[in-house]
Amino acid sequence: MPPGAQSMATLGARLPAGQFANLQTFRVAARHASFALAAQELALTPSAVSHRIARLESSLGLRLFQRLTRQVRLTADGERIFAALQIGWDSLQAALAGGDALAGGITVHARPSIAQCWLVPRLAGFAAQYPDVSIDLRVGNESVDFRAGQVDLTLHYGDGHFPGLAARKLMDEWLAPVCSQQYAREHGLFDAPQHLSGATVLHDTLAWPACAPDAEWRLWLEGRAPGLNLPARSLRFDRADLCAQAAIHHAGVAMGRRQLVQPWIASGQLVLPFGGFDLPSPQAYYLVHSGRAALPARVQALLDWLVGQAI
Repeated sequence: MPPGAQSMATLGARLPAGQFANLQTFRVAARHASFALAAQELALTPSAVSHRIARLESSLGLRLFQRLTRQVRLTADGERIFAALQIGWDSLQAALAGGDALAGGITVHARPSIAQCWLVPRLAGFAAQYPDVSIDLRVGNESVDFRAGQVDLTLHYGDGHFPGLAARKLMDEWLAPVCSQQYAREHGLFDAPQHLSGATVLHDTLAWPACAPDAEWRLWLEGRAPGLNLPARSLRFDRADLCAQAAIHHAGVAMGRRQLVQPWIASGQLVLPFGGFDLPSPQAYYLVHSGRAALPARVQALLDWLVGQAI
């Protein structure tokens, strides 16, 4: 018997049949980490969701959620049961579709900048090719805990070191300062990096995990303008796309990542005052997932499709 089927059979042996609706309510609430969002998906009230989960907890003799002031969080028992449910649900979806189905939902987590600038503009292509697969995209700078099974795949910008997880490199990145043409003219920046001293620099303070707030700029100065110091004037953001947007609106000079800002370069909204993208970033984009089991067919299809988009 497959591991997922065994987990579901064991769970079923402990639950009366009337609890299966509550089990599905728990699965949805755990996936969203929210009773309110689960209520929306299931067309219930948040109170009804809470009562169903309370009845399930009573039947199992386990506490599945920590109820916090504004959120809920899975307990260790909740994580274990949710992971078993997800495996069983994937097996059921495949069986109903007659095999290893390219159907069902995929939860993807991505850093905000790569989601906004690269991933979202491409999702229509995936939806056209795989109309029976739905994607739940979540963005944030926080790290992802795969143990709870709430995320299938994450698009990460980092150094490729992901202990205990499986990762596939998606694409490399290159760096160069960018700003609006107006800003470059007003500050005499074209081919004159020494004039940065009179400019405002825009920082992505969370460019990659555990980096210094000015890490990208210092990297560029060391590689392309040694001897220059960072200007005193700066604006700081926690997203590279916000830096680029600020640069478009003449706020200063941002450190551009080619994969993110190329459309704005092509449209003329941003220019490269000191030349092209000739400095490789030490970070790259990776598709990361739990290495505990083989990926469901639909997740593997998305992973392969994204790699194809990066070629």
